[in-house]
Amino acid sequence: MEIKTNRLLIRKLKIEDLLGFHQYRSNPEITKYQGFDVMTLEQAKTFIKSNAEKSFGKAGEWVQYAIANIENNKLIGDCAIKLQEDPRIAEVGITISDLFQRKGYAKETMLGILGFLFEEAEVLRVVETLGEDNIASVKLLESLGFRKEGHFLENVFFKGKWDSEYQYAMLSKEWFSKQKAK
Repeated sequence: MEIKTNRLLIRKLKIEDLLGFHQYRSNPEITKYQGFDVMTLEQAKTFIKSNAEKSFGKAGEWVQYAIANIENNKLIGDCAIKLQEDPRIAEVGITISDLFQRKGYAKETMLGILGFLFEEAEVLRVVETLGEDNIASVKLLESLGFRKEGHFLENVFFKGKWDSEYQYAMLSKEWFSKQKAK
C-alpha cells in the first residue's frame, strides 16, 4: 500500500527510517497519548523489522506505515491502520514527529488514509478512540467531520491512571457526501 498526497508519501516503514523513527518514538511528550511507551533504539529497530512482515488487509492487525516528505522521502512521522474483525470497519492512528508538528501533516495524512479506506478498500466505517485530554486529536477529528459517538468515563487504565475516552466515527456515505460538496 502506498498513498500520495500533495506533500506526503505514506509507505512501508524501512530500516533506513530507524534514526528518525527513534527520535520521536523516544520522546515522552510524543508518546503521552499513544498506546506505546518511549522506545530504545533497539526496540525501534525490532519494531520496524517485525512490521515489515505485515501488510494491509489482515483483520485484527495493526500495520504501521511511514509518513514521509514526498520531495526528499524524509520521515516526518508514522501512521497505523487496523481493520477490525469485521474488515469493513477500520481504525487509524497517527504520530507526527515533534520536529514537524503544527504544519497540517496529521490532517493531510488522515485525508489521504480516509480516501484510500473509503474509495479503494471500500471500508464502511472508520472509528477513532482517544483520551479525552488529547485536545489536538479531538480538534483534528472534528475538523475532518468525524462524529463524537461516545464518552466513556474512566473506562481504561492507561499509563498508570484511569483515563476517560471519546469515540468518534465516520461512515463512507458521510465521506462521499463531503467529497461531493467540495
